[in-house]
Amino acid sequence: MKPPNQKKLKTKKAVSQRIEHTISTLKVDSIPQHRVKVLRPLIDFIQAKVDDHQEICLNFICTHNSRRSHFSQVWAQTMASYFYVENVFCYSGGTESTALFPVVAETLQNSGFQVKIISKGNNPIYSIKYADNKHPIIGFSKKLDNDFNPKSGFAAIMTCSQADGGCPYIMGAESRIPLTYDDPKIFDNTPQQAEKYDERSLQIATELFYVFSEIKP
Repeated sequence: MKPPNQKKLKTKKAVSQRIEHTISTLKVDSIPQHRVKVLRPLIDFIQAKVDDHQEICLNFICTHNSRRSHFSQVWAQTMASYFYVENVFCYSGGTESTALFPVVAETLQNSGFQVKIISKGNNPIYSIKYADNKHPIIGFSKKLDNDFNPKSGFAAIMTCSQADGGCPYIMGAESRIPLTYDDPKIFDNTPQQAEKYDERSLQIATELFYVFSEIKP
């Protein structure tokens, strides 16, 4: 694999220092070739939008919008900022609404994100900041067609095979991209829980680092 495009790494801080440290530990060369091929349609979608000077809307979709889709939304928005890819707007949704699993918030916090609960209840709403001078990402579980999400012109990025198979058609999606990950849920309430959530978060971060490193201005 060729090294990531470093031309966009400017001196101005696009992410917080703690997150920058986490990013510096990512091992992009560890991405297997079959995953590089899986990532190519997402790279091509983003690059086409950049070339046409259009907004880039990415909606990460999983069954419950509770784990993988949130990791993906947060890291995609962060990597877009890190590589100075402008006009990127990341969202997440599910085929049903549940709640953002608290360990996801804890895992992101451990990676350097500033995470706060801004509304409690059965489906808490989180503020997730990756940089001091950027708007926070608003994290909560929602159906993919929630009013919070885009209605047209977006890439529907399927982060779990169940959602991919259960949604034969997604209204308004310009492109549908399967980018599935193993569910860390299977390790809930086990001694491996924290380790496995961190592992999945960093896998997603590494792959999205590669995606945005490939985007040319």
